[in-house]
Amino acid sequence: MREYYPLLIVGAITGTFALVFLAAFFSMKDRREAIGFERNMKDAEITRRLLAYAKPYIGNFLLVGLVMLFSVAYDVISPLLVGQIEEMIKEDFAMRELLTKVAVYAGILLVSLACTYVQAIILQITGQKILSRIREDLFVHIESLSQGQLSEIPVGKLVTRVTNDTGAISMMFTNILTGLVKNVCIILGVLCAMLLLNYELTLMVLCFVPFIFLFTLIFRKFSRRAYRRVKDGTTNINTFLSENLSGMKIIQIFNREDRKMEEFSEKNDALGRAKRQQILVFGIFRPIVYMLYISSVLCLLYLGGRGYIRDTAFLGQTITSGTLVTFYMYITKFFNPIQNLAEQFNWLQSAYASAEKIFTVMDIVPAITDAPDAVEIDTVEKGIEFRHVWFAYKPDEWVLRDVSFTVEPKQTVAFVGATGSGKTTILSLLCRNYEIDRGEILIDGIDVRKIKLASLRRLFGQMLQDVFLFSGTIRSNILLRSEGISDEEIMKICRYVNADRFIGRLSRGLDEEVRERGNNFSAGQRQLLSFARTLIHRPEVMILDEATANIDTETELLIQDSLEKMMHIGTMLIVAHRLSTIQHADRILVLSHGEIIESGTHRELLEKHGSYYELYRLQYDREQLARGAEPS
Repeated sequence: MREYYPLLIVGAITGTFALVFLAAFFSMKDRREAIGFERNMKDAEITRRLLAYAKPYIGNFLLVGLVMLFSVAYDVISPLLVGQIEEMIKEDFAMRELLTKVAVYAGILLVSLACTYVQAIILQITGQKILSRIREDLFVHIESLSQGQLSEIPVGKLVTRVTNDTGAISMMFTNILTGLVKNVCIILGVLCAMLLLNYELTLMVLCFVPFIFLFTLIFRKFSRRAYRRVKDGTTNINTFLSENLSGMKIIQIFNREDRKMEEFSEKNDALGRAKRQQILVFGIFRPIVYMLYISSVLCLLYLGGRGYIRDTAFLGQTITSGTLVTFYMYITKFFNPIQNLAEQFNWLQSAYASAEKIFTVMDIVPAITDAPDAVEIDTVEKGIEFRHVWFAYKPDEWVLRDVSFTVEPKQTVAFVGATGSGKTTILSLLCRNYEIDRGEILIDGIDVRKIKLASLRRLFGQMLQDVFLFSGTIRSNILLRSEGISDEEIMKICRYVNADRFIGRLSRGLDEEVRERGNNFSAGQRQLLSFARTLIHRPEVMILDEATANIDTETELLIQDSLEKMMHIGTMLIVAHRLSTIQHADRILVLSHGEIIESGTHRELLEKHGSYYELYRLQYDREQLARGAEPS
């Protein structure tokens, strides 16, 4: 019995450390809460969906598997060759035979290295293709979401999903999956070789396997939680940066730099804590596996060495020096893949946590989609009609109440009213940026919900108050979705809307650089470019949503001239605070609290002395005061 005291000591030390580490594991609390649309997914579901992206490249993975077999063969065969060389050196040997075995060993090593190189190249190319497809699918899905859905998700969160999280998944296809398969093959191959060489010593090694499985299951649970917290922390920081960098001008104007720094520090510290917990989880698991490896080596050296020194059989099998050396290498090759699996499993949890985030975005069902029987239309021949339309952004908080009106083809209709009366909402519903709650919106007698979205939105050209210009050139921002339009046609449109006046003064003309959001142009210049961008696509219906609200007087005169020209092109819907821009409209609808309270031409509404008359008089008095004249 005393002969086995060393084994009992080793077992006691291993068990003590294991209990301490397990206590550390279970002391961690998962404070993560699901936010908004996010949800926890099962590994089986994540794996199934990820493998669906890998399916088109199954041939590449099979080729990698074939090449991998050569690398696995090296790990299985090399210890046997080293053991045989050890036996030859111990006894009398022929130099030629020794050189032959050394050459075989070197040849297997070279083939293994070459196969590893080929495997890495194939996997990197395949992984990047898969990653590119995931990014494209995710971006296309984000594009399909409605304005209401996008407004509920911070931009920084979506950016994180498309960049950081897809990057984490790439490791799964380039290293993790094949690494897992390779390491499992090595473990099985080494185990078979060990059983054939000395099954008693193999059984001793297998005594440590249940502990490995136990620790792996525990590690899997806590590492996923740790990685979820890291992903949440990264998303929070990206969201914060996206919002505050865009609003840095306001932060500086109100001298809030210190407060924003405090908020950033809070989020940064939270991410730091999550990272430290992730490191702790992995830092616990890897030493446990290494301790099991050292324990098995100690047992091998004690039991095997004892049998070899005494020149006796161990449980019926004689142990030679070659057997001892070979078994030592096999134990190393048995536990090295397990330690590699620990690291790969760590990356796998990161990939799964990222995939979970990506798929929760992909699982958001678009609120606005094409009906199965949706049709396409190219023109507006019979006009637009709102029939008893009700709409609310939030349940029971009605923005529009029983709104009904018609717009005839080629007619100019203006919407006026106080802020929040529902003017912009009417135009958004017409383009199906949101879905109505009750009633119908008809174009040529067809419900807009029965018209394909792409076809419907092609009918409209929108000129908004907040003009968004993309980074690029003036030409690219005017063309936007069209190709094959000459510079002559572009400049013709620019002259029509009076944009040629400032473009002609630029050194590079249409090739002038447009910086982010067009911040190197004035508000008026951006608006004129918006007019040109809209007209060049020849829309059936033009929408102007407070397009002159932030324009100086000089630019407003140019826009007034442009508007008068555009009124003769097609149907026009205008929302305007400056009533001077809509005096020539065919019809003006006055809204209040989501209801149409007056309707008529500019002159008819003034004669009624109602709400429109009061709005016009107040605005006229303000303009008179601004000019230094007496109000009426």
